[in-house]
Amino acid sequence: MNAAVRAVTRMGIYVGAKVFLIYEGYEGLVEGGENIKQANWLSVSNIIQLGGTIIGSARCKAFTTREGRLRAARNLVQHGITNLCVIGGDGSLTGANIFRTEWGGLLEELVRDGQISEDVAKEYCHLNIVGLVGSIDNDFCGTDMTIGTDSALHRIMEVIDAITTTAQSHQRTFVLEVMGRHCGYLALVSGLASGADWLFIPESPPEDGWEDLMCERLGETRSRGSRLNIIIIAEGAIDRNGKPISSNYVKDLVVRRLGFDTRVTVLGHVQRGGTPSAFDRVLSSKMGMEAVMALLEATPDTPACVVSLSGNQSVRLPLMECVQVTKDVQKAMDEKRFEEAIQLRGRSFENNWNIYKLLAHQKPAQEKSPFSLAILNVGAPAAGMNAAVRSAVRIGICQGHTMYVVNDGFEGLSKGQIREVGWHDVAGWLGRGGSMLGTKRTLPKTCMEKIVENVRKFNIQALLVIGGFEAYEGVLQLVEARGQYEELCIIMCVIPATISNNVPGTDFSLGSDTAVNAAMESCDRIKQSASGTKRRVFIVETMGGYCGYLSTVTGIAVGADAAYVYEDPFTIHDLKANVEHLTDKMKTDIQRGLVLRNEKCHEHYTTEFLYNLYSSEGKGIFDCRINVLGHLQQGGAPTPFDRNYSTKLGVKAVLWMSEKLQEVYRKGRVFANSADSACVIGLRKKVVAFSPVTELKKVTDFEHRLPQEQWWLNLRLMLKMLANYQISLTEYISGKMEHVTRRTLSIEKGF
Repeated sequence: MNAAVRAVTRMGIYVGAKVFLIYEGYEGLVEGGENIKQANWLSVSNIIQLGGTIIGSARCKAFTTREGRLRAARNLVQHGITNLCVIGGDGSLTGANIFRTEWGGLLEELVRDGQISEDVAKEYCHLNIVGLVGSIDNDFCGTDMTIGTDSALHRIMEVIDAITTTAQSHQRTFVLEVMGRHCGYLALVSGLASGADWLFIPESPPEDGWEDLMCERLGETRSRGSRLNIIIIAEGAIDRNGKPISSNYVKDLVVRRLGFDTRVTVLGHVQRGGTPSAFDRVLSSKMGMEAVMALLEATPDTPACVVSLSGNQSVRLPLMECVQVTKDVQKAMDEKRFEEAIQLRGRSFENNWNIYKLLAHQKPAQEKSPFSLAILNVGAPAAGMNAAVRSAVRIGICQGHTMYVVNDGFEGLSKGQIREVGWHDVAGWLGRGGSMLGTKRTLPKTCMEKIVENVRKFNIQALLVIGGFEAYEGVLQLVEARGQYEELCIIMCVIPATISNNVPGTDFSLGSDTAVNAAMESCDRIKQSASGTKRRVFIVETMGGYCGYLSTVTGIAVGADAAYVYEDPFTIHDLKANVEHLTDKMKTDIQRGLVLRNEKCHEHYTTEFLYNLYSSEGKGIFDCRINVLGHLQQGGAPTPFDRNYSTKLGVKAVLWMSEKLQEVYRKGRVFANSADSACVIGLRKKVVAFSPVTELKKVTDFEHRLPQEQWWLNLRLMLKMLANYQISLTEYISGKMEHVTRRTLSIEKGF
């Protein structure tokens, strides 16, 4: 919420509006007085890394009455406020809409009571409202992600990772209760991201007789050698008859029937607290900026809207349409139409649920398929690689394929380091960082003959390559060698996994979210140290090769003063302007600066050079320090986003490969040489798409290992605006108004 407050305040000031902060939610709006204060640029400084909200929030009885809303209207008119940005859940937003529809009547009443004059009522005759959805449950229909959901998942996954280690040591069963009275999103995604054994969500109660089935499954996993069981339950879990299922009931059941040592952990309000994740900070900043634009462009005829993310684009949705569908879900659940409830939650929710059910327990394949698939990791390690291998192996086994894994990338493929794996060989891989298979940067052209020999020897008909730019380049080399070697006429797919996010054909690579969070946590600490020592500027170098994604997104997440990247060329004049900007900043109350530099952003303006320049130009005003973040950006356990995204891409890639294998299977052999038989899978705008590597070759800059066009460059506008640089808003792309209906909810979103 703080990142949103900061973005709305700064964008508002930026476009020349007066911005007021209203403290303590609607209560402050009704009480007025000291609760409504005008804000300046520095009012929201150094808050982006704080959890909760600095302007307070309160449930307010008075605002639910007309009398309370009348006082609120008077307070707004007194300050000349006619645009309201509300950050909250569906209750707060519905309240805002009622306030807006009553506005005209409230002003008339104030005129009648002689509290305001007719002229004043005329001047402020219309109230514009825009909503930002802040709810950790992600229960607001029509929006992909609400503010706070990703951070709540971070808290849950930290707890699950910690509990897994103790459960394994003691051979225990844990029942974890997460928040979600009416919505099972948190339970569902954390179940998917931790590979939980059993999951209870309100939208899909278990079939009657679930007790027997659950105990049978738990016993089965133990007898296969697993040392622990994790059961995740949403606090609103119910059975088919609408009767609540409590975590203690589940615990007693396991103890009574199986005799396992079982513990309950109720996560409670831990999930609401803590520092916000990078995804949430960037999401809120984007939404805050868009909210101000929506208010500026609003007319008396535009409906009240909420600003949301769809894929990675900002969109505006009519508030009441979203509220209506959100109510429909609840109604469907109350009336026990559970299938429909899941569909109304949106396609992503339904997808998560289906994938969870596919991967949680091994179901015997209908029949053995004639195909063999091999999986390998290529390039530098990235968080999420193991999760993708796990889901790909398991989905392949469900389809009846023979699944091989290859150690050490293409080099291992040439040396024959290939082995068949089963369902349980990849248990526990989900939360592991790095690459369990081992990864190398070697490209196939150095050992092509040997690779071909092993493809023939193991009869590999499909290759799934999970890795960075080398994975894409390697598959391209294999495709180009098809003319020489018939053995390479097989199905190939690349899942982009690299912290640099520089693979063409996708907007996000596996591991980049984890890397941004790692860089952000380091920068948060650096900022803290700088606020202790006054007047200090830190120059922080990030990884990423030539790709500036990591520095740009980290820069937005930590409120950096500048982020130098290769894609946005800069000259000595820009550097001079930046130094002057920091000199001015030191004259205010905020006496610290943070400048990010991508490792290859400029051949001559190195980190050392920047340090020397800033030190000599800032002499007597501020001093400088260098920090090179280095390999900590490659490590760490994958974030919930990366676990979920990896799992989905692994599943989708193998399903696509199975379909392609069927198409090219003739007389007992696979022969594939069309362009679309070797693709990169990725999230593009709002959909998961497959792009042929030969097509992507045309839009790739191989010298700098970059796609020629990158979507995130438009985030740089926001970075500069929030750091108080004068920029032109003509390049800003406003979100479109989209409608929320049952049809739009059924569209595949990719997240």
